[in-house]
Amino acid sequence: MDSESLQAIVAPLLEWYDRHARILPWRESPEPYRVWISEIMLQQTRVEAVKPYYDRFLKELPDLHALAEASEPQLLKLWEGLGYYNRVRNLQKAARVIVSEYGGEFPRDVETLRSLPGIGEYTAGAIASISFNRPEPAVDGNVLRVVSRLAASREDISSPKVKGAISDALRQVYPAGRCGDFTQSLMELGATVCLPNGAPRCAECPLAELCAGRREGIAAGLPVKPGRKPRRIEPRTVFLLRCGDRIALLRRPGNGLLAGLWEFPNTAGSLTVAEAAEWMAGQGIFAERIIATGGAKHVFTHLEWHMSGFLADCKAENGGFHWVTRDELEREISLPTAFRPFVEALDAESAQPSLF
Repeated sequence: MDSESLQAIVAPLLEWYDRHARILPWRESPEPYRVWISEIMLQQTRVEAVKPYYDRFLKELPDLHALAEASEPQLLKLWEGLGYYNRVRNLQKAARVIVSEYGGEFPRDVETLRSLPGIGEYTAGAIASISFNRPEPAVDGNVLRVVSRLAASREDISSPKVKGAISDALRQVYPAGRCGDFTQSLMELGATVCLPNGAPRCAECPLAELCAGRREGIAAGLPVKPGRKPRRIEPRTVFLLRCGDRIALLRRPGNGLLAGLWEFPNTAGSLTVAEAAEWMAGQGIFAERIIATGGAKHVFTHLEWHMSGFLADCKAENGGFHWVTRDELEREISLPTAFRPFVEALDAESAQPSLF
Protein backbone atom coordinates (compact mmCIF):
# COMPACT_ATOMS: atom_id res chain seq x y z
CA MET A 1 0.00 0.00 0.00
CA ASP A 2 1.44 3.37 -1.02
CA SER A 3 1.38 6.54 1.07
CA GLU A 4 -1.38 8.09 -1.05
CA SER A 5 -3.72 5.19 -0.24
CA LEU A 6 -2.70 5.22 3.41
CA GLN A 7 -3.48 8.91 3.73
CA ALA A 8 -7.18 8.06 3.46
CA ILE A 9 -7.12 5.97 6.65
CA VAL A 10 -5.75 8.68 8.95
CA ALA A 11 -8.92 10.67 9.72
CA PRO A 12 -11.36 7.76 10.21
CA LEU A 13 -8.82 5.80 12.23
CA LEU A 14 -8.11 8.69 14.60
CA GLU A 15 -11.83 9.40 14.98
CA TRP A 16 -12.41 5.74 15.89
CA TYR A 17 -9.46 5.76 18.30
CA ASP A 18 -10.77 8.82 20.10
CA ARG A 19 -13.99 6.93 20.84
CA HIS A 20 -12.77 3.38 21.38
CA ALA A 21 -9.22 3.46 22.77
CA ARG A 22 -8.77 1.25 25.81
CA ILE A 23 -7.77 2.94 29.04
CA LEU A 24 -4.29 1.60 29.76
CA PRO A 25 -1.93 2.73 32.52
CA TRP A 26 0.91 3.66 30.17
CA ARG A 27 -1.40 5.86 28.11
CA GLU A 28 -2.36 8.05 31.04
CA SER A 29 1.00 9.82 31.02
CA PRO A 30 3.03 8.96 27.92
CA GLU A 31 6.43 9.87 29.33
CA PRO A 32 9.27 8.03 27.55
CA TYR A 33 10.23 5.91 30.57
CA ARG A 34 6.66 4.68 31.02
CA VAL A 35 6.15 4.03 27.29
CA TRP A 36 9.47 2.22 27.06
CA ILE A 37 8.77 -0.11 30.00
CA SER A 38 5.29 -0.93 28.66
CA GLU A 39 6.52 -1.70 25.15
CA ILE A 40 9.25 -4.03 26.36
CA MET A 41 6.81 -5.81 28.68
CA LEU A 42 4.22 -6.16 25.93
CA GLN A 43 6.56 -8.04 23.63
CA GLN A 44 5.08 -11.55 23.35
CA THR A 45 2.77 -10.89 26.36
CA ARG A 46 -0.93 -10.00 26.48
CA VAL A 47 -2.05 -6.56 27.67
CA GLU A 48 -4.14 -7.86 30.57
CA ALA A 49 -1.25 -10.01 31.78
CA VAL A 50 1.14 -7.05 31.66
CA LYS A 51 -0.91 -4.58 33.75
CA PRO A 52 -0.04 -5.90 37.25
CA TYR A 53 3.62 -6.32 36.31
CA TYR A 54 3.73 -2.79 34.95
CA ASP A 55 2.15 -1.28 38.04
CA ARG A 56 4.49 -3.16 40.37
CA PHE A 57 7.58 -2.31 38.31
CA LEU A 58 6.76 1.42 38.20
CA LYS A 59 6.01 1.46 41.93
CA GLU A 60 9.41 0.02 42.83
CA LEU A 61 11.46 1.54 39.98
CA PRO A 62 9.68 4.79 39.09
CA ASP A 63 12.39 6.36 36.94
CA LEU A 64 15.61 5.79 35.00
CA HIS A 65 17.85 6.34 38.01
CA ALA A 66 16.01 3.76 40.11
CA LEU A 67 16.19 1.23 37.27
CA ALA A 68 19.89 1.91 36.69
CA GLU A 69 20.68 1.35 40.38
CA ALA A 70 18.47 -1.70 41.03
CA SER A 71 20.12 -4.93 42.15
CA GLU A 72 19.90 -7.92 39.83
CA PRO A 73 17.80 -10.00 42.30
CA GLN A 74 15.29 -7.14 42.62
CA LEU A 75 15.19 -6.68 38.86
CA LEU A 76 14.66 -10.34 38.09
CA LYS A 77 12.05 -10.75 40.84
CA LEU A 78 10.04 -7.85 39.38
CA TRP A 79 10.20 -9.55 35.97
CA GLU A 80 9.38 -13.03 37.27
CA GLY A 81 6.60 -14.55 35.16
CA LEU A 82 7.14 -12.38 32.09
CA GLY A 83 9.93 -14.55 30.70
CA TYR A 84 12.63 -13.52 28.21
CA TYR A 85 14.76 -12.18 31.07
CA ASN A 86 17.33 -10.63 28.73
CA ARG A 87 14.70 -7.97 28.07
CA VAL A 88 14.87 -6.66 31.63
CA ARG A 89 18.66 -6.96 31.70
CA ASN A 90 18.78 -4.81 28.56
CA LEU A 91 16.36 -2.35 30.16
CA GLN A 92 18.88 -1.78 32.92
CA LYS A 93 21.83 -1.59 30.51
CA ALA A 94 20.01 1.08 28.48
CA ALA A 95 19.00 2.98 31.63
CA ARG A 96 22.63 3.11 32.72
CA VAL A 97 23.68 4.42 29.29
CA ILE A 98 21.00 7.13 29.37
CA VAL A 99 22.03 8.17 32.89
CA SER A 100 25.76 8.19 32.20
CA GLU A 101 25.84 9.51 28.63
CA TYR A 102 22.67 11.59 28.30
CA GLY A 103 22.32 13.05 31.77
CA GLY A 104 19.28 10.93 32.56
CA GLU A 105 17.27 12.43 29.70
CA PHE A 106 15.82 10.15 27.03
CA PRO A 107 17.24 10.81 23.55
CA ARG A 108 14.58 12.22 21.26
CA ASP A 109 15.88 11.10 17.87
CA VAL A 110 15.09 7.62 16.67
CA GLU A 111 18.65 6.80 15.57
CA THR A 112 20.02 7.33 19.08
CA LEU A 113 17.14 5.40 20.60
CA ARG A 114 17.92 2.46 18.30
CA SER A 115 21.53 2.47 19.50
CA LEU A 116 20.50 1.68 23.09
CA PRO A 117 20.62 -1.93 24.35
CA GLY A 118 17.42 -3.82 23.69
CA ILE A 119 15.74 -1.05 21.68
CA GLY A 120 15.04 -1.99 18.08
CA GLU A 121 13.17 -0.28 15.27
CA TYR A 122 9.73 -0.95 16.71
CA THR A 123 10.42 0.24 20.26
CA ALA A 124 12.36 3.27 19.03
CA GLY A 125 9.44 4.23 16.80
CA ALA A 126 6.95 3.78 19.63
CA ILE A 127 8.92 6.01 22.02
CA ALA A 128 9.67 8.63 19.37
CA SER A 129 6.07 8.94 18.19
CA ILE A 130 4.13 8.43 21.46
CA SER A 131 6.40 10.39 23.79
CA PHE A 132 8.00 12.95 21.46
CA ASN A 133 5.34 13.31 18.74
CA ARG A 134 7.77 12.36 15.98
CA PRO A 135 6.48 10.90 12.68
CA GLU A 136 8.13 7.54 13.30
CA PRO A 137 6.11 4.34 12.78
CA ALA A 138 6.20 1.43 15.21
CA VAL A 139 5.61 -1.55 12.94
CA ASP A 140 4.81 -4.76 14.79
CA GLY A 141 2.69 -7.78 13.89
CA ASN A 142 -0.54 -5.88 14.47
CA VAL A 143 0.44 -3.07 12.12
CA LEU A 144 1.78 -5.44 9.45
CA ARG A 145 -1.51 -7.35 9.56
CA VAL A 146 -3.65 -4.20 9.30
CA VAL A 147 -1.71 -2.77 6.35
CA SER A 148 -1.49 -6.12 4.54
CA ARG A 149 -5.27 -6.52 4.72
CA LEU A 150 -5.94 -2.92 3.72
CA ALA A 151 -3.78 -3.41 0.63
CA ALA A 152 -4.83 -7.03 -0.03
CA SER A 153 -1.09 -7.66 -0.08
CA ARG A 154 0.16 -11.23 -0.43
CA GLU A 155 3.76 -10.23 0.24
CA ASP A 156 5.61 -12.08 2.97
CA ILE A 157 5.58 -9.84 6.09
CA SER A 158 8.66 -11.60 7.48
CA SER A 159 10.69 -9.98 4.70
CA PRO A 160 12.73 -6.96 5.91
CA LYS A 161 12.09 -5.36 2.51
CA VAL A 162 8.31 -5.58 2.96
CA LYS A 163 8.46 -4.32 6.52
CA GLY A 164 10.71 -1.44 5.46
CA ALA A 165 8.35 -0.46 2.64
CA ILE A 166 5.37 -0.39 5.04
CA SER A 167 7.34 1.74 7.49
CA ASP A 168 8.35 4.18 4.77
CA ALA A 169 4.78 4.51 3.48
CA LEU A 170 3.37 5.09 6.97
CA ARG A 171 6.03 7.68 7.79
CA GLN A 172 4.70 9.87 4.97
CA VAL A 173 1.16 10.11 6.37
CA TYR A 174 1.74 10.81 10.06
CA PRO A 175 -0.55 13.68 11.10
CA ALA A 176 1.18 16.69 12.64
CA GLY A 177 0.43 16.99 16.34
CA ARG A 178 -1.06 13.49 16.63
CA CYS A 179 1.83 11.19 15.85
CA GLY A 180 1.50 9.27 19.10
CA ASP A 181 -2.23 8.81 18.67
CA PHE A 182 -1.75 7.56 15.11
CA THR A 183 0.82 4.97 16.22
CA GLN A 184 -1.48 3.78 18.98
CA SER A 185 -4.56 3.76 16.77
CA LEU A 186 -2.87 1.33 14.39
CA MET A 187 -1.81 -0.85 17.33
CA GLU A 188 -5.29 -0.68 18.82
CA LEU A 189 -7.04 -1.63 15.59
CA GLY A 190 -4.82 -4.69 15.18
CA ALA A 191 -5.24 -5.70 18.81
CA THR A 192 -9.01 -5.35 19.11
CA VAL A 193 -10.63 -5.44 15.64
CA CYS A 194 -8.32 -6.58 12.84
CA LEU A 195 -7.52 -9.76 14.74
CA PRO A 196 -5.10 -12.52 13.70
CA ASN A 197 -5.69 -16.13 12.76
CA GLY A 198 -8.47 -15.52 10.29
CA ALA A 199 -10.74 -13.62 12.66
CA PRO A 200 -11.05 -9.97 11.55
CA ARG A 201 -14.12 -8.13 12.88
CA CYS A 202 -14.80 -6.29 9.65
CA ALA A 203 -18.28 -5.18 10.74
CA GLU A 204 -16.68 -3.16 13.58
CA CYS A 205 -13.78 -1.76 11.57
CA PRO A 206 -13.64 1.99 10.85
CA LEU A 207 -11.58 1.23 7.73
CA ALA A 208 -13.86 -1.45 6.27
CA GLU A 209 -14.83 0.65 3.25
CA LEU A 210 -11.15 1.32 2.50
CA CYS A 211 -10.00 -2.29 2.90
CA ALA A 212 -9.09 -4.10 -0.34
CA GLY A 213 -8.73 -7.38 1.55
CA ARG A 214 -12.35 -7.18 2.71
CA ARG A 215 -13.60 -6.20 -0.77
CA GLU A 216 -11.78 -9.14 -2.33
CA GLY A 217 -12.91 -11.53 0.40
CA ILE A 218 -9.36 -12.50 1.36
CA ALA A 219 -8.80 -10.51 4.57
CA ALA A 220 -9.05 -13.57 6.82
CA GLY A 221 -6.21 -15.25 4.92
CA LEU A 222 -3.82 -12.34 5.29
CA PRO A 223 -1.08 -11.56 6.02
CA VAL A 224 1.18 -14.10 4.36
CA LYS A 225 3.72 -15.57 6.76
CA PRO A 226 6.23 -18.38 6.30
CA GLY A 227 5.37 -21.71 7.90
CA ARG A 228 6.89 -22.30 11.32
CA LYS A 229 9.25 -25.17 11.96
CA PRO A 230 7.86 -27.59 14.56
CA ARG A 231 9.24 -27.09 18.06
CA ARG A 232 11.71 -29.61 19.39
CA ILE A 233 10.27 -31.71 22.26
CA GLU A 234 12.62 -32.26 25.19
CA PRO A 235 11.60 -34.45 28.16
CA ARG A 236 13.12 -33.37 31.49
CA THR A 237 12.98 -34.57 35.07
CA VAL A 238 12.79 -31.93 37.82
CA PHE A 239 14.01 -32.58 41.37
CA LEU A 240 12.50 -30.89 44.41
CA LEU A 241 15.15 -31.63 46.99
CA ARG A 242 13.98 -30.77 50.50
CA CYS A 243 16.16 -30.88 53.59
CA GLY A 244 14.18 -29.80 56.64
CA ASP A 245 12.71 -26.42 55.72
CA ARG A 246 15.27 -25.71 52.98
CA ILE A 247 15.05 -26.37 49.26
CA ALA A 248 17.84 -26.93 46.73
CA LEU A 249 18.35 -24.58 43.80
CA LEU A 250 20.91 -24.23 41.03
CA ARG A 251 21.86 -21.19 38.97
CA ARG A 252 21.78 -21.72 35.22
CA PRO A 253 24.79 -20.81 33.04
CA GLY A 254 25.27 -17.14 32.18
CA ASN A 255 24.33 -17.61 28.53
CA GLY A 256 21.73 -19.56 26.60
CA LEU A 257 18.23 -20.51 27.67
CA LEU A 258 17.06 -18.84 30.93
CA ALA A 259 20.59 -17.48 31.32
CA GLY A 260 21.73 -16.83 34.88
CA LEU A 261 18.38 -17.68 36.52
CA TRP A 262 17.69 -19.97 39.46
CA GLU A 263 16.06 -23.33 38.82
CA PHE A 264 15.18 -26.53 40.59
CA PRO A 265 17.82 -29.17 39.79
CA ASN A 266 16.80 -31.03 36.65
CA THR A 267 18.16 -33.29 33.97
CA ALA A 268 17.30 -34.41 30.45
CA GLY A 269 15.02 -37.39 30.03
CA SER A 270 11.97 -38.82 31.77
CA LEU A 271 13.53 -40.78 34.63
CA THR A 272 12.05 -43.68 36.57
CA VAL A 273 12.18 -43.54 40.37
CA ALA A 274 15.22 -45.84 40.42
CA GLU A 275 16.99 -43.66 37.85
CA ALA A 276 16.04 -40.57 39.87
CA ALA A 277 17.58 -42.04 43.01
CA GLU A 278 20.73 -42.89 41.04
CA TRP A 279 20.91 -39.34 39.64
CA MET A 280 20.57 -37.84 43.13
CA ALA A 281 23.26 -40.15 44.52
CA GLY A 282 25.54 -38.88 41.79
CA GLN A 283 25.00 -35.36 43.15
CA GLY A 284 25.78 -36.48 46.70
CA ILE A 285 22.11 -36.45 47.70
CA PHE A 286 20.64 -39.45 49.55
CA ALA A 287 16.89 -39.46 50.05
CA GLU A 288 14.88 -40.77 52.95
CA ARG A 289 11.86 -40.88 50.68
CA ILE A 290 10.94 -40.01 47.10
CA ILE A 291 7.46 -39.19 45.79
CA ALA A 292 6.34 -38.36 42.27
CA THR A 293 4.89 -34.91 41.57
CA GLY A 294 2.61 -33.82 38.79
CA GLY A 295 4.08 -33.09 35.38
CA ALA A 296 4.12 -29.85 33.41
CA LYS A 297 4.79 -28.55 29.93
CA HIS A 298 6.52 -25.29 29.11
CA VAL A 299 6.74 -23.80 25.62
CA PHE A 300 9.71 -21.73 24.50
CA THR A 301 9.98 -20.20 21.03
CA HIS A 302 11.60 -23.22 19.38
CA LEU A 303 11.47 -25.77 22.17
CA GLU A 304 9.00 -27.53 24.47
CA TRP A 305 9.93 -28.99 27.81
CA HIS A 306 7.75 -31.95 28.83
CA MET A 307 8.56 -32.28 32.52
CA SER A 308 7.99 -34.84 35.23
CA GLY A 309 9.14 -34.38 38.79
CA PHE A 310 10.19 -36.02 42.04
CA LEU A 311 10.07 -34.60 45.56
CA ALA A 312 12.80 -36.02 47.78
CA ASP A 313 13.36 -35.54 51.50
CA CYS A 314 17.11 -35.55 51.88
CA LYS A 315 19.26 -36.75 54.75
CA ALA A 316 21.64 -33.78 54.48
CA GLU A 317 22.30 -30.70 52.37
CA ASN A 318 24.88 -30.95 49.63
CA GLY A 319 27.24 -28.04 49.06
CA GLY A 320 26.82 -28.21 45.31
CA PHE A 321 23.37 -26.64 45.60
CA HIS A 322 22.08 -23.32 46.91
CA TRP A 323 19.65 -24.01 49.76
CA VAL A 324 16.82 -21.58 50.57
CA THR A 325 13.72 -21.55 52.73
CA ARG A 326 10.27 -21.53 51.18
CA ASP A 327 9.86 -17.92 52.29
CA GLU A 328 13.12 -16.91 50.61
CA LEU A 329 12.01 -18.70 47.47
CA GLU A 330 8.85 -16.61 47.30
CA ARG A 331 10.30 -13.25 48.37
CA GLU A 332 13.79 -13.17 46.92
CA ILE A 333 14.27 -15.77 44.20
CA SER A 334 13.23 -15.18 40.61
CA LEU A 335 12.10 -18.62 39.49
CA PRO A 336 11.35 -19.06 35.77
CA THR A 337 7.73 -19.78 34.89
CA ALA A 338 8.75 -23.21 33.59
CA PHE A 339 9.40 -24.37 37.17
CA ARG A 340 6.48 -22.62 38.89
CA PRO A 341 4.05 -25.58 38.47
CA PHE A 342 6.28 -27.62 40.79
CA VAL A 343 6.29 -25.16 43.70
CA GLU A 344 3.05 -26.47 45.22
CA ALA A 345 4.57 -29.93 45.46
CA LEU A 346 6.98 -28.56 48.06
CA ASP A 347 4.07 -28.50 50.49
CA ALA A 348 3.45 -32.24 50.20
CA GLU A 349 2.99 -33.76 53.63
CA SER A 350 5.50 -36.28 54.90
CA ALA A 351 2.64 -38.76 55.37
CA GLN A 352 2.54 -39.42 51.63
CA PRO A 353 3.93 -42.87 50.81
CA SER A 354 7.41 -43.01 49.37
CA LEU A 355 8.10 -44.61 45.99
CA PHE A 356 11.57 -45.58 47.11
